[in-house]
Amino acid sequence: MKELAPNVFIETGFPGVTLGILAYKHGLVLIDAPFRLDDVRLWKAGMLGLTRGNERLLINLDEHFDRTLGSRQIECLVAGQDKMVQLFKDRPVTFKPQVIETGAEWEMHNSLVSTRWATPEITFSDRLELHWGGNPLLLESRPGPSSCAIWATLPVEKIVFVGDAVISDAPPFLANASLPAWEESLRVLLTPAYKNYTLVSGRNGVVGVPEVKAQLKTLERLGKVVEKLSEKPVHAEDIQKAAHSFLKHYEVPQGRETQYLMRLQWGLTKFMRKQPSVPLDQPELPI
Repeated sequence: MKELAPNVFIETGFPGVTLGILAYKHGLVLIDAPFRLDDVRLWKAGMLGLTRGNERLLINLDEHFDRTLGSRQIECLVAGQDKMVQLFKDRPVTFKPQVIETGAEWEMHNSLVSTRWATPEITFSDRLELHWGGNPLLLESRPGPSSCAIWATLPVEKIVFVGDAVISDAPPFLANASLPAWEESLRVLLTPAYKNYTLVSGRNGVVGVPEVKAQLKTLERLGKVVEKLSEKPVHAEDIQKAAHSFLKHYEVPQGRETQYLMRLQWGLTKFMRKQPSVPLDQPELPI
């Protein structure tokens, strides 16, 4: 666990997503959750001693399986953007481990158990400011990777948790993305307002301006891929060819080739299905 500022911690040692803890006198605010039960136990044990208070609030930065599968096991109130409520209603009530092949991190592990989703009890549309007796925490809707993606900002400490807005050295998740909104959010991070901020990626821990600019270039390239795919009816082989070609922009770690390729194929397929007037000659994929 790394301390970024007094009482502000992140953890990058669990698979899936970067976790955050904000320690207050009467309890903890948690940013996302591990997806494996054993990791949840370790995470909860690691919180001991950070506060004398018993209150817990978990904030999910979006609805992605990697960061929401373990939310119920944290056993506390959950907060998120209000579109998450409908997205959870559209899912089966209980998650049952099965091979879906979306290229997500949880699919790389076979120790998962069935669990019920933890639908957020505290929601907001655009902005929510939390005061727990310490410095304020600002939650803001920042669509792009997902319609319900949010940032968690500590204005006093100058730290912002940006979720999947910035993913370094790996393909982004595209299934629920809006490229224009995503690019707009990234440009906000490059403005003077965030000049002295510590940026925490939901996948890579602390990142900087180079990673933000690299993410922008990635989205611009993806925009060209989507534009080319939109010129004619899209077939499965078109998606596969585009994914293989796009993967060449990354230095893929050994053993991750198949996962990253699946992530791109799944993401592009789901993304193209949502584009108006783009026929897609491929059976619907499971959610």
